[in-house]
Amino acid sequence: MQSQPHTGQDDILAVERLSMRFGGLLAIDTLSFSAKRGEITALIGPNGAGKTTVFNCITGFYKPTSGRISLHRKAGKTFLLERMPDFEITRDAKVARTFQNIRLFSGMTVLENLLVAQHNKLMLASGYTILGLLGFKTYKDASAKSIELARYWLEKADLMERADDPAGDLPYGAQRRLEIARAMCTEPELLCLDEPAAGLNPRESSALNALLIDIKSQTGTSILLIEHDMSVVMEISDHVVVLEYGKKISDGTPDHVKNDPKVIAAYLGVDDEEVESLIADGQPLAADAITEKFVEDKVGPKTSMDGTAGQSVPLMAPTPQGVAEPVATVPADETGNASAEPAAKAKGKTESPADKALASGTVSEAAGTGLSNALEAARDGKADDLTLIKGIGKVNEAKLNAHGIYHFDQIADWNTSDIKAAEAYLAFDGRIAREDWVRQARYLSAGEKFTFSERAGSGKVASSRPGPGKSPKGGRK
Repeated sequence: MQSQPHTGQDDILAVERLSMRFGGLLAIDTLSFSAKRGEITALIGPNGAGKTTVFNCITGFYKPTSGRISLHRKAGKTFLLERMPDFEITRDAKVARTFQNIRLFSGMTVLENLLVAQHNKLMLASGYTILGLLGFKTYKDASAKSIELARYWLEKADLMERADDPAGDLPYGAQRRLEIARAMCTEPELLCLDEPAAGLNPRESSALNALLIDIKSQTGTSILLIEHDMSVVMEISDHVVVLEYGKKISDGTPDHVKNDPKVIAAYLGVDDEEVESLIADGQPLAADAITEKFVEDKVGPKTSMDGTAGQSVPLMAPTPQGVAEPVATVPADETGNASAEPAAKAKGKTESPADKALASGTVSEAAGTGLSNALEAARDGKADDLTLIKGIGKVNEAKLNAHGIYHFDQIADWNTSDIKAAEAYLAFDGRIAREDWVRQARYLSAGEKFTFSERAGSGKVASSRPGPGKSPKGGRK
């Protein structure tokens, strides 16, 4: 066990420069945040942002590649969790957790599930079985106290009437509450909840909120939760930390976070500069748009492309936890590789307009951005609506136009050098490759659409909202 004196009183958990690598994949990148004692701290972010990986590092399921995780108990000791085995984190540092998937002992009764959580003190009181067999008073007293504690949490979770029923017979929402009650029977100082509201209906979510608020107010237990249900996060959280691709992009109160341009950009796929300008203009972007994106991340896109044939592969690259963002799909060719164009156009591919521009010498050489296919002007005087590509907002569309990029097929034809040049100019540092602009552009240049482009074209994304008396820019070549 690693412990040392601690003089601070406010923070129960301090995560400092935490990094976690899986081979060549950097899932968590120098993350730092803290959780205050007696508060509810929410850890949110798009699917694949690294939230559960952070939980696994805190609770000992993973050993981080680097960084420090400090747990400060009320007694005054600090435990360095990254150095401790997982069972000691629960037993000595008093950290309990639940999981995304319910992990109850379904064949045991509801009461027995809560008694199992207290096995450490029961085993100690029984002299590791011998004193219990001989009927020593120490074991009888400990057993009576354990049953009393279990009854207390059954009442709090509104499960007393089901105490003798098998846990597997409970409704889904009741099983969620039982899992939290079981964790509380370990008497933790920090309770980590991984998506406790997942799959709950509004009434069950309300009951969960009441239980968590009661835990905070009556026991003083600090709560760290991962959650996609924004009604839960915004109602009960004191502090919110937002992750994107393993990095912290925002940290503060719920009101601060939901209006933070970086958070809006992360969920809606537009650049920070543009979101700031829209907020300055008074356009209401934050809560509704973020909530809609959370729902789409959780249950998938509202619509899917049709007219495709054969196996489909994700349009977006896998996220740090290996979960591809369900924004769109691209049909695969007969070899199983993603085709550059839809299946209907895979055969007999003709020379693209960008190729013709290169051959005819109409490509701009004055832009000086390092882009190999910049044009002097849009073909036929009409540019494509580049904001249909996730990651390009109006501000960056204007920058691309200023440097000779007007059409989907130009972006579709970018090579590695072009991508690096564009990222250097736009100061995007990997975002073009990460959001796969090239493949999006290939699809759009072929006349196809996907979920984000349809939402952007209909004005449901902040970057494509028309101003008064205006309509979104159209534009097919």
